[in-house]
Amino acid sequence: MDRTVRRHAVSYLLLLPSLIGVCCFLLAPVAVVLWLSVHSWNLLGPITFTGAGNWRAVLTDRQFGHSILVTLALTALVVPAQTALGFGIAALLARRARGGTVLRVVYALPWMCAPVAVGVLWQWLFVPTDGALNGLLGTRIEWLSEPALALPAVAVTTAWMNVGYVALFFVAGIRAIPGELLDAGALDGATGVRRIRFLILPLLRPTMFFVLVTGVSSVFQTFDSVYALTRGGPDHRTDVVGMRMYSEAFEAAQPGRAAVMAVVVFAVMFVITVAQHRYFRDRTSYEY
Repeated sequence: MDRTVRRHAVSYLLLLPSLIGVCCFLLAPVAVVLWLSVHSWNLLGPITFTGAGNWRAVLTDRQFGHSILVTLALTALVVPAQTALGFGIAALLARRARGGTVLRVVYALPWMCAPVAVGVLWQWLFVPTDGALNGLLGTRIEWLSEPALALPAVAVTTAWMNVGYVALFFVAGIRAIPGELLDAGALDGATGVRRIRFLILPLLRPTMFFVLVTGVSSVFQTFDSVYALTRGGPDHRTDVVGMRMYSEAFEAAQPGRAAVMAVVVFAVMFVITVAQHRYFRDRTSYEY
């Protein structure tokens, strides 16, 4: 066997475990979702082909359209908040002070916890009778049962859970900025807020792009914490797409329609990601 052929064969053998993982846990589930989207199944009986029936049902479903709007509203609340707070925390953690490693671990703990556990914890905090938040404020507020407050309460929980994750990436980005650039900026008068606005933030655009893309993706996949907090209520004000797909697949026993919803959500996320990429493409330099 030729040496080049042998080298390629060894390379593909080394890649084989990863390729098997990609096929089993990425490509196969996508294929199953697409296949389910054109079939009807009640989880027990026979599977029947419906063609575009599931698609027509989902695309004309006002509840699903409402869930998309609720998820977009939650994204608009969570992503800017967790990005701004994460950057602020990172600006403090990036200083090489004693105890910085411990603080980074503490800030990342909520993100490492199970979302259901986080939802239950915040549900205790939001309890109107003896919850910690109302006890601190000295008044009774129906945080989770008042339609106007339910979505902001979910947004606070979601941002709190993700802010440490965001901060860690900003810390890595800030520490990757060459000290010579910061020193040169200081000589040119870039200090304090001007240093952050005109020097650090422009150099953090690759990190900002990653944080925003993953932040939007994370919010669109939110389910566990919402299920623990509000179950999609009150008045469907927190009925995010994750809750809608769960209800359609397991409560209404229509996994085919849930598969269509998953494809539509993917398309929405793809459009948002492309828009973010185009915005950052001409504004980002990956070379210092």
